[in-house]
Amino acid sequence: MYGKAFAPEYQGALTTLSVNAPLADVLAAGTEQMQEAVRAGRTAEAARTGLAVAEAHRRLGQVHEAERAWKASYRTAREAGDLAGMAWALWSGGTLARQRGAFPLARRLLALAAGLGEQAGDVVVRGYSLAGLAETGRIQGDYEAVGRLHEQLLDEARKRGEARHTVWALEGIAQMRRNTGQYDSAHALFAEAAEISARADDRRGHAWALRGLADVVSVRDGDTERALSLLSQAEATCREMKLKSALAYNLKMRGNVLYRAGRYAEARDLYRDALAEFREMTEPRGETLARLGLAKALARLGCDRAATAAELAELARLTERIGLRHAREMVARAQAEFVPDGEVSA
Repeated sequence: MYGKAFAPEYQGALTTLSVNAPLADVLAAGTEQMQEAVRAGRTAEAARTGLAVAEAHRRLGQVHEAERAWKASYRTAREAGDLAGMAWALWSGGTLARQRGAFPLARRLLALAAGLGEQAGDVVVRGYSLAGLAETGRIQGDYEAVGRLHEQLLDEARKRGEARHTVWALEGIAQMRRNTGQYDSAHALFAEAAEISARADDRRGHAWALRGLADVVSVRDGDTERALSLLSQAEATCREMKLKSALAYNLKMRGNVLYRAGRYAEARDLYRDALAEFREMTEPRGETLARLGLAKALARLGCDRAATAAELAELARLTERIGLRHAREMVARAQAEFVPDGEVSA
């Protein structure tokens, strides 16, 4: 049985904040409480409330502010001798690094966070940090290495009745199943994640689950209208909560659904919108995927073959450099489809 979802990253005076609190409210409350703690000389409290400031900035796509905030939280926690506070700050920094496509840094920070969390006896930050490591590997396409870790973390979350982490693990496993063609299994896992997140009032997790369901419904069933309806439900949550990254991925997925339906001009426009959002957030993975979708849509609409070849070659180099294995495979398939042998740019 799962309880109501909670946000363990909202700490100190902010523990009463809901997991669904608007990020602007989280940022305002966190900044106010952090400044008050600094004035009062309560360093541990300043570090804990500073964590919420870092996370609000990150989720709003304000990456430079998030960078400054998590580092300030870490320094303050270290000054207070608060190992768990240091671990949470490193978790935030590692999550930001992954969002920015700096995967080696993300792994390093998250591994340090997991170690500090274990030393401090904080099972929650340890679990979140291990989950971050698992998600980093999954995003890069290293499914064999992190598949078992996802399953382990899912089992632990189920035993604790922790809805939010159960939903995260289900969605991660579902995404790997979807990407390896196991559509029925992926659909079942996304559906379970949607059900649990709805009951636990985890609106962010529910939005991601609906996006995953829309993808599977589109690719497996060819049900374009059902997929678009699911994405519209998720989009409403993303806009209401100002989930900038989730909204950009929602736009990109809407482009995918329309592309599969042969509605290439509409898909092109959505890919362009998503690309602009990802660039504003400095999110390389999302930018790369939006560029790939855009290149394919433009090719279908009659774009010059040499221009398509050049763009796909650039994306191949980019995915190789960043370390996005699954995205690299997607680019290779696009090259095989749109660029005849011998015309791939060097």
